[in-house]
Amino acid sequence: MSKSVRGAASVRLRRQLERSVSSSVRSCADVAREYGVSDWSAHQALAVAGQVPPPVTRLGLDETRTRRVRWYRDGVVPHEPVDDELRGPRHRPPRLAARAGTRRSGAVVQAWLAAQPESWRDGIEVVTLDPSAPFAVAIRRVLPRATIVVDHWHLVRLANQMVTDVRQRVAREQLGRRGRTARPAWAHRTLLLRAGDRLSKRALAKLMTVLAADDPTNEIGAAWGCKEHLRQLLASSADRAEIRTRLWTFYQACAAADMPETTRLAGTIETWWPAIEAFLLIKITNARTEGSNRTIKQIKRVSVSRPSASGLAAAA
Repeated sequence: MSKSVRGAASVRLRRQLERSVSSSVRSCADVAREYGVSDWSAHQALAVAGQVPPPVTRLGLDETRTRRVRWYRDGVVPHEPVDDELRGPRHRPPRLAARAGTRRSGAVVQAWLAAQPESWRDGIEVVTLDPSAPFAVAIRRVLPRATIVVDHWHLVRLANQMVTDVRQRVAREQLGRRGRTARPAWAHRTLLLRAGDRLSKRALAKLMTVLAADDPTNEIGAAWGCKEHLRQLLASSADRAEIRTRLWTFYQACAAADMPETTRLAGTIETWWPAIEAFLLIKITNARTEGSNRTIKQIKRVSVSRPSASGLAAAA
């Protein structure tokens, strides 16, 4: 009888340890001291809880990395992988090599999903993710009946990046260098990325002044218009007629702009349209998964980066 009581108490204790670490974003060492257990026990309670996902109907998928990418000159340091297996560097400076793993890996996602019970996989109806082809392939292979939904925030981010690319290209073509503070388009570059329907009259007038003064080819203005048409499309209601009308308007704007950047954005929207349309119809985002990533990183910071009490005493 005493053994079963101790076992039941241990289960409750492990659950409380996991909740204390994950909900309050405290280090495992702090929680372990509060409950009078070892650091390993608190860490193990958190690790075990993450290995057994609860039954869900909606699954969010996002990548994270365990540390920053570190760059080394070729031939100086062996290229040993230190990045996580889901994502590697997005930009590689010239003559430098990164200690990093592979990019987003669909094989890792597929292996993790395949390791879960079949009953758990069968219960998943919707999977939200950012526009990642390897992740989408893995989902289609393991969860063929699940609906894939693309998070709209990443699409707006792609549109904003398109506007930035056009602005930078126009500056290089006109000046032979990057923009500087004296150029209105560079000085007000963040204004180009703000939502057009949320601009005040003063901000909208300033934007028109910037485009008139520093956009002789009207390419920046055309890119900004394509970005705004995409935002309007993503803000559509679940009415299919409205969605089709706004999609056609967006494609027309990209075709009229006739720039590599806008054509590439239109191609991305066309490729991911089934998942984008699913978002417009059911309005599910990946915000909770992004928030969980933030919590994971914060737990890592307080567990690793914070100096110990003995270290602070020694420094004083």
